[in-house]
Amino acid sequence: MTAHPLFDIGGRTALVTGSSRGIGHALARGLAEAGCTVVLNGRDGERLTEAAAELKAAEPPGDVHTAVFDVTDSASVAAGIADVEERVGPLDILVNNAGMQLRAPLLEFTDSDWHRILDTNLTSAFLVGREAARRMTERGHGKIVNICSLQSEVVRPGIAPYAATKGALKMLTKGMCADWGPYGVQVNGIGPGYIETELTGPLVRDEEFSAWVRRRTPAGRWGRTEDLVGGVLFLASPAADFVSGQVLYVDGGMTSVL
Repeated sequence: MTAHPLFDIGGRTALVTGSSRGIGHALARGLAEAGCTVVLNGRDGERLTEAAAELKAAEPPGDVHTAVFDVTDSASVAAGIADVEERVGPLDILVNNAGMQLRAPLLEFTDSDWHRILDTNLTSAFLVGREAARRMTERGHGKIVNICSLQSEVVRPGIAPYAATKGALKMLTKGMCADWGPYGVQVNGIGPGYIETELTGPLVRDEEFSAWVRRRTPAGRWGRTEDLVGGVLFLASPAADFVSGQVLYVDGGMTSVL
């Protein structure tokens, strides 16, 4: 049995920010396996080269490139996107994945950490999305997927600034849809639940916290990075041409239950 042609994204070019490891790397791998030319982005060129080599060594090997630029700096983003389009080709798909987490009681959260998490989780999506959309809207087509979060909807103590950025990213997704939809660009979000990654490793190893996650999640487990791939492939495909401004929560059902 072959896949329905509505889900075919072979031959398209995709940029995934923050994709040297974790969720971004898994999404880049999924896009490459679906036949996309994939551009990995990050600030650490050596780590990006290693991540690209891993995907190129897969079977079948991916058509993978790298782009080193700072997604929180406007000039760097403009130069980076221009370089990608000149060197690799016009972008059809953008996945705004770059993000970070800083945990601290809100009364103890510093000004510098507030601006750092805001720039990384929210401003980066605006800057990269705007620069990619300049070109997508001129061409009359494009797919942008912003990686939101379970915390775009709910929050627990110690992560209020993170939740603020992810809630704002949900609304930025809707705003991008409103502005760019008339030009043939669909903008949606994926909202991961608790996903096991290198960065969440300490939480996974915390027996009390992990037990809470399993109890709180109808699926009864932590999510895996590969659980997120299907949603991104759908939103990047022609199957989602009339889907825009939505956030698909891939959280094992956690947002649906008390």
